[in-house]
Amino acid sequence: MKGVAGGAAAVAPPQFGLINVLKAGAAQLIVLHHLAFYGPMADRAGELFPDLVGWLASDARIAVQVFLVIGGFLAAKSLAPAGHAGLADPLGALWQRYLKLAPPFFAATLLAAAAGALAAQWMTHESISAPATVGQLAAHALLLHDVLGYPALSAGAWYVAIDFQLYAMAVLMAWGAGLAMRPRALLLPLIAAAGVILSLLHFNLDPDWDNWGLYFFGSYGLGMLAWWAGDARRPARAALLLAALIVLSALLALLVEFRSRIALALLTACLLLLWGRVRTHAASAAWPAVNALARSSYSVFLVHFPVCLVVNAAFTRFAPPAPEWQALGMLLAWGASVTGGALFYRVVEAPLAASDLMKSRKARSGGGTSLRPG
Repeated sequence: MKGVAGGAAAVAPPQFGLINVLKAGAAQLIVLHHLAFYGPMADRAGELFPDLVGWLASDARIAVQVFLVIGGFLAAKSLAPAGHAGLADPLGALWQRYLKLAPPFFAATLLAAAAGALAAQWMTHESISAPATVGQLAAHALLLHDVLGYPALSAGAWYVAIDFQLYAMAVLMAWGAGLAMRPRALLLPLIAAAGVILSLLHFNLDPDWDNWGLYFFGSYGLGMLAWWAGDARRPARAALLLAALIVLSALLALLVEFRSRIALALLTACLLLLWGRVRTHAASAAWPAVNALARSSYSVFLVHFPVCLVVNAAFTRFAPPAPEWQALGMLLAWGASVTGGALFYRVVEAPLAASDLMKSRKARSGGGTSLRPG
């Protein structure tokens, strides 16, 4: 979006600078992690940089915690910015979230299926999925593929389904807290804090729960608490209580069992608590690039796996097996993923979001079918 004032050049509106930096950086780590973890290029390139490729293949995956915490932070901002209990239209909120996530995800799923078919012509590798079935595609469209036991067609498919589950949990909390006869000012944040503690001390310790949002709510809920604790209008005692809940719940979880992913979630939540609400202008040449990378981060997340799969297959079939060539292929796949994500954002994600926004406005103004339950 751009605005013009007094005939001056168009200036981008201020944005959440820290969030954009975190999203842009975490998205790149996720791409590099999957490049190092899947496909034969990394096996050969690892001969040149064994420590780097090994770290990307194992530890870089925890960058997803940044997105989980940011997701909770922005969910609290959207659903209950002041932390007050109650939500007038829970079904409408869920539907809007589904429309934001699912249509671009399904488009990327079809792209992944096509990429797998192409890659299978050039190489045989375990990262190539079997041809998609109708049931498998339907489960992806409903964001239920993992729950129903269908193999994912893309490496990041699990996160999209978990994001929707987590948002649904936040909606349920906000709506359910409003049903109390006398909802207190801190009722909703305290319910979220209880969910964080339960998740961190029970569900997140059991890998059998990793298809469900309860496993990840500890990180997501830390983000929600960070939004509410950072509200300058909140009384100091209440803000300190919420900040203490963030730190103490995570530290207790780390004492029970240290998990680097939870340590990163705690660090991210603390950063958002302190500076997450700060809006920055594109005052330097770097900010427009950071903002653009953040804006297309979801699209990059959706399309990078099929892009990387095709590049892996092409370099396996047509390029020399020398480590230098395969390392070049990894760099090419990384750049193609970022470029492909930006293109996917412009061609698919942004138009779909604009269409959904227009339908929502028509519904609220009476020009279309209302999203509010009868």
